[in-house]
Amino acid sequence: MKVRALLLSLAAFSGVRAQTFCPPTPTYTPCDLLFEMSAEETAAHPVPYTTVSLEAEFRSPRFRTHVLPGFWDGGSRLVVRFTPTEPGAWDFRLTSNLSRLNGQRGQVQATASGTSGFLRPRNVHHWGYTENDQAHLWMGDTCLRFGFVDDSFLDRLVATRARQKFNHIRGLVLGTGEDAASAFPAPGGPNIEYFRRLDRRIRTMNQAGIVADLILAGGDNQLTRMFPTPQARERYVRYVVARYAGMDVTWQGIAGFEDYEGGRELLREIGTLLRKLDPYNHPRSTDALVTSAPLAGDGWMNFIVHRGADVALGAIEHQLQAAPFVNAGFGVEDAGPAAAAPGGVSVDDLRKRLWTSAMNGQYPTFANAATYAGAGLPVDPGQLESPGARQMTVWFDFFSGTRHWELEPYFDVDGGRALALEIPRSEDEPPEGIEYIVYVEKPGPVEIVLQRQNYDVAWLNPITGERLTRSRFRGDRLRIDPPDTSHDWVLHVSREERKRGLLRSYKFETHTVRLQEVEQNAQRVPFEIAEPSSAALSAGQPSYYAAKVTRETRATRSMLWLWTAEVSTDGQGYRFIGSGQEGTLRVPGGIAFHYPAILNLRLAGMNANGKVYFLDKVLRLER
Repeated sequence: MKVRALLLSLAAFSGVRAQTFCPPTPTYTPCDLLFEMSAEETAAHPVPYTTVSLEAEFRSPRFRTHVLPGFWDGGSRLVVRFTPTEPGAWDFRLTSNLSRLNGQRGQVQATASGTSGFLRPRNVHHWGYTENDQAHLWMGDTCLRFGFVDDSFLDRLVATRARQKFNHIRGLVLGTGEDAASAFPAPGGPNIEYFRRLDRRIRTMNQAGIVADLILAGGDNQLTRMFPTPQARERYVRYVVARYAGMDVTWQGIAGFEDYEGGRELLREIGTLLRKLDPYNHPRSTDALVTSAPLAGDGWMNFIVHRGADVALGAIEHQLQAAPFVNAGFGVEDAGPAAAAPGGVSVDDLRKRLWTSAMNGQYPTFANAATYAGAGLPVDPGQLESPGARQMTVWFDFFSGTRHWELEPYFDVDGGRALALEIPRSEDEPPEGIEYIVYVEKPGPVEIVLQRQNYDVAWLNPITGERLTRSRFRGDRLRIDPPDTSHDWVLHVSREERKRGLLRSYKFETHTVRLQEVEQNAQRVPFEIAEPSSAALSAGQPSYYAAKVTRETRATRSMLWLWTAEVSTDGQGYRFIGSGQEGTLRVPGGIAFHYPAILNLRLAGMNANGKVYFLDKVLRLER
């Protein structure tokens, strides 16, 4: 995406009739409208960031309205960064507390560009674009200090990741630790040179086809420490939206929201601001220590971020939430001088976590210990070509050849975990089988139930990307062994000719995905909470938990278990506290403001058919 900085003088600006301000600007290309404050206005507003307001209302040729905040860009410069989303004449009107600007009008001419537009959630759990029916296969990278690393590393990072087919890079707007003090040296105003550098870097990403996933603030209560009042936070959010909403971005809230004091209410505040101020409606969520799903009901968020490789969490939450999932922390590739990084895993473990999260319906965001610029670790450009990055490309290439935007977890399989596309037909007919993907982490026999059709069968080596084609198969139950047992494999069963026909027949999805209704009737739940058996728990203290299956069936022989806890009266949302049939849990102290509290312990169990059950137990929570 090309970005034009158009320096416009207000001296010739007239409010009597609309004027054309920009030369013809391609759609989805940001242009900057610059307004210079006079000497008198500058003297009256020595800190424009805090005292000058500027907003522009744009009306499209089809009479759609975009309202954009302006921002202070140093000295006497005020900027409105506008991105037209349709060709034709866009009229705008300014609103400002500078009387000379208030009510002034102008016009921007936009030309058709043929681009796909901005990213948006599509088809319940997937991604597409605003301007066409092209699907988006999200594959992200992480560089937390992308605004602070040196130029040569950033340029090499973007060029390399684009070549490796990454299309997202995730980072902190204010950096980590002491970075924030240089980005925003005082509440009175940002470091303009830093934000201009950040502008250039996001433009560099966008020009390479990479979306910038922006985390507005880091952990350790960074947002509230730097901007302690709602007014200060609104001013900061407005500033970030004004600078970056016209670019290709997503909003990812705050780092590790669960550790923030009053994190849920804080995110409701800034998330509502993002929804209100961003006329382009870029995807919104927040970073999390585990999952942002507890905030899904608050109305501002439209996708969910996971951090971690817990199979039960990914599998069960996907069955319950009508939103795309991005796993931004399934593992950090442990490599280079940053070996033994926090959370670091071997490349084999990283690959297995990648494919397992994909079978849960999640889109991946990668991290390498030597390139993600976090935890105080140095960056090493040599690790940009790491084995983990190459295996991410294998993953992308494979899924690019599937109908990934319609695949959902599939359960009629033994020997692996699966995704599938089956198109429903009438109630009296079985669905039409289109595509099945089985990840076989531990090589062994695989058996999968299919809809009776002729299928193309192939094995993919997820390490090298080598594809081994097998003979075509016709039937409704395929039993097959992987090519060897030396590593994990991916089985691909599909009807390639039918898939090509679907591309011609359907604009995007072939059917509507419906979430299941969770069974909460205790008499129908085939398990019980055996532990904790006491009536009280202590926050932060270990407690044993265990589930007991009370109705043995083929489906309950293979269960996934998810344990969560919530103090409803304090409104912090639920917290993930454990998985598995038994183990040790710790209820985090921040789950409640007042003690003792009434704690709702919830056990979610998902059987081998993908059916989810809830069972609740009320306990007393003590400090």
